[in-house]
Amino acid sequence: MERRVAREFRHKVNLLIDNEAEKDYLYDVLRLYHQSMNLPVLVGDLKLVINEPSRLPLFDAIRPLIPLKHQVEYDQLTPKRSRKLKEVRLDRLHPEGLGISVRGGVEFSCGLFISQLVKGGQADNVGLQVGDEIVRINGYSISSCTHEEVINLIRTKKIVSIKVRHIGMIPVKSSADEPLKWQYVDQFVSDSGEGKGSVAGLASSGGRDNKEKKVFISLIGTKGMGCSISSGPTQKPGIFISNVKPGSLSAEVGLEIGDQIVEVNGVDFSNVDHKEAVRVLKSSRTLTISVVAGAGKELFMTEEEKQREARLHEQERQELMHQKRLALETNKIIKEQQEKERLRKLEISQRAAEEEERYRREIEQITAEEEKFKKEWEEDWGPKEPPTSLKTITAEVHSAPRSKHKIDVKGVAHDQLETDDMDEVIMKQDKQGFQKYLEDFDPYSMFTPEQIMGKDVRLLRIKKEGSLDLAVEGGIDSPIGKIVVSAIYEGGAADKHGGIVKGDEILAVNGKILIDSRLAEAQATLAKAWNVGGDWIDLVIAASPPKEYDDEIPTITSSTVSPNTHKKVFEGSAPVYRQGYLLQL
Repeated sequence: MERRVAREFRHKVNLLIDNEAEKDYLYDVLRLYHQSMNLPVLVGDLKLVINEPSRLPLFDAIRPLIPLKHQVEYDQLTPKRSRKLKEVRLDRLHPEGLGISVRGGVEFSCGLFISQLVKGGQADNVGLQVGDEIVRINGYSISSCTHEEVINLIRTKKIVSIKVRHIGMIPVKSSADEPLKWQYVDQFVSDSGEGKGSVAGLASSGGRDNKEKKVFISLIGTKGMGCSISSGPTQKPGIFISNVKPGSLSAEVGLEIGDQIVEVNGVDFSNVDHKEAVRVLKSSRTLTISVVAGAGKELFMTEEEKQREARLHEQERQELMHQKRLALETNKIIKEQQEKERLRKLEISQRAAEEEERYRREIEQITAEEEKFKKEWEEDWGPKEPPTSLKTITAEVHSAPRSKHKIDVKGVAHDQLETDDMDEVIMKQDKQGFQKYLEDFDPYSMFTPEQIMGKDVRLLRIKKEGSLDLAVEGGIDSPIGKIVVSAIYEGGAADKHGGIVKGDEILAVNGKILIDSRLAEAQATLAKAWNVGGDWIDLVIAASPPKEYDDEIPTITSSTVSPNTHKKVFEGSAPVYRQGYLLQL
């Protein structure tokens, strides 16, 4: 799940961000967050790279990477976007105006956005928000309209129908030649004027030079523009803005001290005097003003202001150089971390390959030993006959002859053990202080009640001394249906222990359950347990009286077993399906 989320996030980053440095910055910000868990700092850093509306979906892609305990706060700190359109109606002739200011237009390569609301005004009361994008006015799409065309469209009807969708960002651009920038609503600074009901904003005029801009001002319901004008000196004639009152309409639409007014409502201001300029500006309540930004700024600066501006320029230059150095150092650190991570992964893969090779060699060794045991068996007893179909088994079941051999102190019988003989062996070994079975063993910790129902389950711990010398047969796919001991050979570890006899069912070896195992799997498990690790082997058995075991197995006469054979064979074996195997461990 986590890999899928990370893969989708990286795909969206590659889709929305082309700049590699910005991608590295984004990943670095997320790494720092997971170290510090400081969510406000994370959101603030994210806004530096998610800096345009087309990148806003990254906030949704990052959300699954945030811990659950922080997701509610994350939703509160990130901008709220809405794909749904909202329609409102405003009265254009209202005494206080529409109560909004807008920015943008097709000439700025962006839509039209609400940049300011008059508190308690019409727009505020119907639920419009700063950061809303206007998509339709009076039923017409404005996606290809200039700012001036939108203003004219608003004037066509008394009741203005506006459809918006909330984006949460505002375009910032003074003229067509400047790069378009975006600011989040909570970062946008615009002083609001009381009692203003204007529609104002920025638009380009395509005029005389690349610093020219056009602004639209509606003075309906206001006291004035809030700015002063002056005539330029002889060497620089023209009408210039000499003062702008904070919070005024002029400040709202972006007019600044030093801007040169070149045209008002179609009247050329290149050769007008101060008196005529004032008359034209006061002659209409709706103004379309073309200005050249900053054309006369130096005319209204004191020597101290000039020095301060020079210092600001130098500080900005130094800050840019510092940011560049930081970016280079950050990229260097990131590359070093990536190289370390690559080497770490390479080392892990090499270790995994070595471990896999070691395991393969162990399996090959075990397989070779099994083949060796199989070859020795065939040399001693001849090739094993393949098991016939269960339907063709016709061997008769006979009780095993009573053994006439004596039982030694190790509890090993040359032939089948009787119950009395077993009791005798246990009594003898108890007198020597030897414990065959671990008393605190709880079979239900390993097996289900159905697996051990009616069985006498015991845990043996046999010391690895010499060979185990234990023969097993059966398996889940055999007529017996379980792994049983077919013979115990003298002198082996199983013989010396004395706690396991012919006919016992082997349930588990060193914690591995063999109830549903085939014979070959059980043989391999016993061989590996005996040859690999530790000084002891743990066997869980279901003790079965030899008589009951022989009743299950078809027998043949004991005359078929050669008395001169150097290894003992389980008497009463049925060669028609018996698959006994001697483990010379």
